[in-house]
Amino acid sequence: MRIIGLDLGTKTLGVSVSDETLTIASGVTTLNFEENEPQQCLERLAGIIKEYNACLIVIGLPKNMNNTLGFAVERTRKFIKILKEKFNLDVIEQDERLSSVSATNVLLMADVSRKKRKSKVDKLAATIILQNYLDIRKGKNNE
Repeated sequence: MRIIGLDLGTKTLGVSVSDETLTIASGVTTLNFEENEPQQCLERLAGIIKEYNACLIVIGLPKNMNNTLGFAVERTRKFIKILKEKFNLDVIEQDERLSSVSATNVLLMADVSRKKRKSKVDKLAATIILQNYLDIRKGKNNE
């Protein structure tokens, strides 16, 4: 069993997956869809969930920096409802503040070109979101 991590944007869905020990997150892909129509990528996401035998989905919750909830959170929660209905899996919200910034910074440090960064940032952000969840989960299990 593995966990799927998601980073929902307005036109893309970054996807990551945990290893079987639920210790390490790795990027899988970035799915594209028409603006604000993430349900268009559900069939491709279903294939990934099946391929990795996922038991849980962790999705980034895009809170504002001052911890308030804006339109992006509302959009994400609508998508969470769709995910729960479609896949019958639990979906956990993980604070994603600065995950895209962190992903961009990692790619900049790796000297990835602007064109390639754009295609990789969402997958890497999903990986950061999932890794944060796994690290927190592991810490709680060790208490």
